[in-house]
Amino acid sequence: MSLDTVVEDIRDEARARAEEIRAEADDRAEQIVADAEADAEEILEEREREVERQIEQEREQTLSSAKLEAKQLRLKARRDVLADVREAVEERIATMEEDREELTRALLDDAAEEFEDGSTVRVYGRSDDAALLEGILADAEYEGHEHAGDVDCLGGVVVESESSRIRVNNTFDSVLEDVWEDNLRDVSAQLFDEDRGDGER
Repeated sequence: MSLDTVVEDIRDEARARAEEIRAEADDRAEQIVADAEADAEEILEEREREVERQIEQEREQTLSSAKLEAKQLRLKARRDVLADVREAVEERIATMEEDREELTRALLDDAAEEFEDGSTVRVYGRSDDAALLEGILADAEYEGHEHAGDVDCLGGVVVESESSRIRVNNTFDSVLEDVWEDNLRDVSAQLFDEDRGDGER
């Protein structure tokens, strides 16, 4: 075998080995690129899921805030309507003429039960009812009762006695407060067409 043949064989082997190395390198490079692309795709999908979760979370928070604000606005509107109704009721009571004397007498009689016979009882009322109260107290059944001045109220009486240190508030205001509290739920149900739990609307 000549030297040229040996050299040529070595070159062929070197070329073959170089080709093999190059092929392995290409395969490895392709695998690295494929892995990198797969990683990138996975990262992208995870980022998209995170963004979707964040969007959903923000949507839920926005929706929850909007619902809360709407509820607060409805409650405020209801409070305003109830306040208007209460104000209208107070105005009607304050300007009521019919049955005023009868109601005032009933409240005075109820308060009088708290005091001993023979006590000096002072009776206060609304300034516009002064003549009415003086007329009522002129009756013999109210002996020992005297009209003692005005109180800021819608009507009715505040009655007190020094001897017993008792003060009874039987004003229209106090009666209205009790009635209002006892019936507020029904009033609200009627105003806002709510189910009152008794099968009615």
